[in-house]
Amino acid sequence: MDTTDSDQTLVEVADSRNWLELPRDVTLMILMKLGTFEILETAQFVCKLWYNLCKDPSIWRVIKMQNLDEPELEEKHQNMLYNALDRSSGGLLSLDIEGFGSDQLILCIAHRSNQLKHLRLACCYSISADVLIEALSKLSELEELELTLCPFSAEKTRNIIRCCPFLKTFKLNEQGSRNPNLACDDEAASIADSMHELRHLQLIGNSMTNEGLKAILDNCPHLQSLDLRACFHVDLVGDLRERCAQQIKNFRHPYDATDDYNFLTTDYDSDFDEIYADEYDGMDFLSDDEYYEFSDDDALSSEDYF
Repeated sequence: MDTTDSDQTLVEVADSRNWLELPRDVTLMILMKLGTFEILETAQFVCKLWYNLCKDPSIWRVIKMQNLDEPELEEKHQNMLYNALDRSSGGLLSLDIEGFGSDQLILCIAHRSNQLKHLRLACCYSISADVLIEALSKLSELEELELTLCPFSAEKTRNIIRCCPFLKTFKLNEQGSRNPNLACDDEAASIADSMHELRHLQLIGNSMTNEGLKAILDNCPHLQSLDLRACFHVDLVGDLRERCAQQIKNFRHPYDATDDYNFLTTDYDSDFDEIYADEYDGMDFLSDDEYYEFSDDDALSSEDYF
């Protein structure tokens, strides 16, 4: 049999196979490979059997949803997440939402998913810190928490840290700045004071200094991995560098590559102000009157450019 005949035979077998006759467990495994959107918008409408299988709570142990700069779809995405929560029947273990969310939603999650072990919130600008703290207080099984680019104040962030003393993994990611006026160890100190059970800590873009790093190393004895990329106020020299190498199994340095991180790591506006402030200091800029006098009242209007 030549290659053409072999390919034709495979096509015939595939065409003749009844996918609806697959064992239930096999079909469930296939559906679990799909994302939340694919299941709710496509897979469940294939046939009645799949519609019923898509309601199986085992499919909804892990939920991951992302809204990519489409604010007009935020309400739709929230309704889809409520639907997914219903189907999980309280068995949700891991939730990852990005670009949407609300106080009502996060409280609903905490009320109906008390087995939750992993929670990731990224760019969730409509979730307030106080409500998140209330929700976290109900999630007694939570082991992993990630907050990436969530606009909480420094004080609120410290309160969040204090209410999660038993986390194994904590990720608090921001946009880093080289501006020395923004260096601050408050968050690092709160982590050192409260999170003694940590195994994995990611602080991309944090404003900590060497003192904050020392506090974490002193008070988090179980720490195995530490990610300090874009922590530009940490200066790893001498004994501190050696200590990190000896104490932390997987250590990411402040200037390590961020290719595997999907967000901007540097606040370029604050860095620009800091870097170029001296160059602009003392420069004389023309006032509007001086400009028009210099240009002989013949300034171009916007229409002259087109």
